[in-house]
Amino acid sequence: MPARILVAEDDLKQAELIRRYLEREGHLTVVVHDGRAAIDEARRRSPDLLVLDVMMPKVDGLDVCRVLRADGQVPIIMLTARSTDDDLLLGLDLGADDYLTKPYNPRELVARVRTVLRRTRVRAEGEVYRVGELEIDPGRHEVRLAGQLIELTPAEFKILACLAASPGRAFSRQQLLEHAFGFDHYVFDRTVDVHVMNLRKKIEPSTVPAYLKTVYGVGYKLADKVVSHAS
Repeated sequence: MPARILVAEDDLKQAELIRRYLEREGHLTVVVHDGRAAIDEARRRSPDLLVLDVMMPKVDGLDVCRVLRADGQVPIIMLTARSTDDDLLLGLDLGADDYLTKPYNPRELVARVRTVLRRTRVRAEGEVYRVGELEIDPGRHEVRLAGQLIELTPAEFKILACLAASPGRAFSRQQLLEHAFGFDHYVFDRTVDVHVMNLRKKIEPSTVPAYLKTVYGVGYKLADKVVSHAS
């Protein structure tokens, strides 16, 4: 389905190339060339997706992502010439839905746009997942434990929501990255463990995990039912 897409890219030739490829797919595309304009346009137009360059004048892409994540949940694909672990992890923790490192094939960007839009529309259908006293609501982007709202980072929420969509199914770390974020870069494998560790601190009732289970030699799964360990 056609979507309203905002492209924020300061390289004029690159921005025009992205616009042409997206419009061939039938998307209504608006282009801006600095971070301040990206924030203003996103707030004015409420796009279905933002393609966001990291290295931007006036306000850089990471700050744009931070500001817009405080406003709502517009899907964001970040573009960057940087390729260090820290830069990629920061984009992930700020809530980017996908990340492409320059140079890239415009056809790959179009494919990523298609995947992120499809994933976003599935989340918007409003199914709520419940396991024991844990409740995950992708539509509202909320997690509650015994009725209490739990504050999660965007990355933590995406991993938990991915697991919750298939309770009892074991996911490898790479599968979690691909399903939850669309990332396919090997440097992220180890970060899943960090996010799961932080999730456990927030949702597990004790040091013995009741919800987020480790599947040794594979990865992780969300329990399909919770067994009380009380004597």
